Parts: sequence; structure tokens; C-alpha cells
Amino acid sequence: MGHHSVRLVEPRILHQVPVRNASIRPEARRVRKSMRVLAVESDSEVAKGLVRDLWRHGFQAESVSTGAQALQQYRNADLLLVDLDLPDLDGVELCRNIRAVCDVPIIVVTARDSELDRVMSLRAGSDDYVPKPYSLAELIARIEAVMRRALRQPASPDEVVAVGPLSIDPRAREIRLDGRTIEVTRKEFDLLYLLASRPGMVVTREQIMVQVWRDSRSVPGRTIDTHVSSLRSKLGSSDWIVTARGVGFRLGRA
Repeated sequence: MGHHSVRLVEPRILHQVPVRNASIRPEARRVRKSMRVLAVESDSEVAKGLVRDLWRHGFQAESVSTGAQALQQYRNADLLLVDLDLPDLDGVELCRNIRAVCDVPIIVVTARDSELDRVMSLRAGSDDYVPKPYSLAELIARIEAVMRRALRQPASPDEVVAVGPLSIDPRAREIRLDGRTIEVTRKEFDLLYLLASRPGMVVTREQIMVQVWRDSRSVPGRTIDTHVSSLRSKLGSSDWIVTARGVGFRLGRA
């Protein structure tokens, strides 16, 4: 990215609005202490300063400099800060690739501030967009806001849904199969619970987009198929989710 990007986030600018540890609420401090942030930033000086400041304010932070490295490490992070100007992969494409297989929160942090860049980033799956220059206080506030939304559970009945050896607990957000816990992403849980809560019914792709992705405008694409494929793999059988060709999906039994 060059000298211009370094000037945008040098310490003088980042600390225009200071964030004092003494003012951090205890619950916020606990959340930060356990939060792993991965900064995808090609400029080593910018990355070093950002990681240092995030650690100073309680986050577990590290950085990578390329899209390829981000694709190898994003699963170890709770939130990603992605610059659009990467040496090997455009940040928008990186967001799209990650969002196709995972719902880890993503905030784009970049010097590119056109409406087109914002729209493309959000459509590619980013949860927020922060243009440079920015204050550290604003960035931290946006990180916490995105994480609050990510951790908020969708409104749903409290009862456990059980289908043979498969049980889905919406309160604990836990899926168990034959007594063992199945690790899934938030979107995978919401998708499986939606199907399980409507036994015998086909849930259309459009309904899935509205109920799981909270998106009534986008055309259902490969994102749903990718999540269905991942769930089938984790459940050990494709019979658990039955495809109604051209319509949607319903819960089956293995």
C-alpha cells in the first residue's frame, strides 16, 4: 500500500480520541480478553501499530500480510479486519471467499472510500466498513458493535428439537448426534434448527435467506449450498438434509 497508507494510521491519528483502560466496563474487558482479532494488512508498519494498539486495549491480535495467509488462518480468529489493497487478492474477493464457508465477523478497514467499494464489500459479506483515517476509539467501538450483533441469538422457541439420535438445543445453541457434540458455525446452527423446527416441510431457498441470513433482497446462491454441504459432512450423512430440487431443503433422517 505505500507511504500514504502509513500516514493514515500512524499513532498521531489513531489516538486523536483516546480509549482509556480505566473506562472499560468489566464485561467489555472480559469480552476483549478472549477475542482473537486477525488484521489482514499488507503494510508491515501499519499492521504492527494496529496489533500493538489492540493488544494494549485487551484484544488478542495478530496480523497477516496477504490474502493467502488470511485464508489459512481466518478460522483461528473471532473477527477479521481486512484491508482491500492486498498484494495477491483483492479484499472484496477475500471477504467473498471467507463468507462462502464461514460466518466469522469481518470489518473492512481501508483507504478506499468510494460508494462502490462500500457496496461491494458489504455485498461480499463484510459486517462493517471503516475508512482510513480513523480513530482507535471508533474502530474498537465498531468491533464491539459487530461482535454484539454476531453473538446475539435469533429469536426462536426454547424447546429442544429431537429427531432420532439428533438433538438441537436453541438455548445452549448445541447440536448433539448420538450423544456427541457437533461443532457448527452460527449460520449452520440457524439453518439446521430452521429445518428441524419444520418437520416434513420443505423450506424454500428464499425462506432460508430471510430466516437465516436476514436478507430478503439477494438471490439465493451457492452460500446456502455450501452451508448445507458442510452440515451434511459434519453430521456424517447427506440423508440428514434432503434437497427438494429447484425449491429448497427439508430435514431427513440418516
